[in-house]
Amino acid sequence: MSNLTLTQLKDRYEASLRQANKANATVIAYVKDIDQVIEYLSTINKSTPELVITQDIENFKQKLEKERYTAKSISRKVNSIKSFFKFLTTLNSDLDNPAKDVSQPKYEQQPPMVLSKNEYRALRDVCRGDTRMTAIVEMLLQTGMRISELANLALGDINLDKNIISINTQDTGIDRNVPLNEAAKRALSEYLKIRPRAHIDTVFLTKTCKPFLIRNIRNSIDRYFRLAGLKNVKVNDLRHTFIVEQLRAGVPLIYVSQLVGHKRITTTEKYLQFLDKDNSVVDIKIETL
Repeated sequence: MSNLTLTQLKDRYEASLRQANKANATVIAYVKDIDQVIEYLSTINKSTPELVITQDIENFKQKLEKERYTAKSISRKVNSIKSFFKFLTTLNSDLDNPAKDVSQPKYEQQPPMVLSKNEYRALRDVCRGDTRMTAIVEMLLQTGMRISELANLALGDINLDKNIISINTQDTGIDRNVPLNEAAKRALSEYLKIRPRAHIDTVFLTKTCKPFLIRNIRNSIDRYFRLAGLKNVKVNDLRHTFIVEQLRAGVPLIYVSQLVGHKRITTTEKYLQFLDKDNSVVDIKIETL
């Protein structure tokens, strides 16, 4: 490995991420972060891992701070760097890992945002004339699936007779079946009637019969958020709303965790804070399998 540059090793690292079936968006983000630190290291004439020391990475962090990156962004980049150098130690056990003791910047994590009933009704109203977007919004809100899971949803994953969709994900490795309630089933059925005919199995398509990509789905939903007058609302907030409503309805915590594909139940537990609040959220009911 001593003859390989950081750039060459980055390519190996990327290959290992893809071999581990990491989501494409995750791989792209990690590789972009690694490219950034490699570029910085090249300015101080360090092109191989053996030359890199902990202070170099700390200095890179300071550079990001001066460039006004948020603490959250810096934390993600540090995670990417730690992952990269940990991978390099698997290639060469004699390598002294310079990222091992790099500190994480502290930042206050914003609590999940949950839509109120009025906010959801406003979003539904502005989507009413768009059958595809109505189906997308209902699917995200009524099933709690991630936007990446929705973008990858295939026709073969849908069973309208049994009111079930199968979610197969590369991101978490947690495959699961999720029930379709009447609202989601109705919206999805209406979309399937007008869905463009295509030889591909992807459910949500563009008018040119190509898969509706994650970034384009996100941009489209953001547009409808603006039309509905919803400020500071993000696509993931539809998932947050689903989780909170299930807990409010008395669905067991562990079952909700399984429905949304959380790896750890502690991730679901953070939503319990909303149960003591009076804010009304959209009325979503789900049938247990």
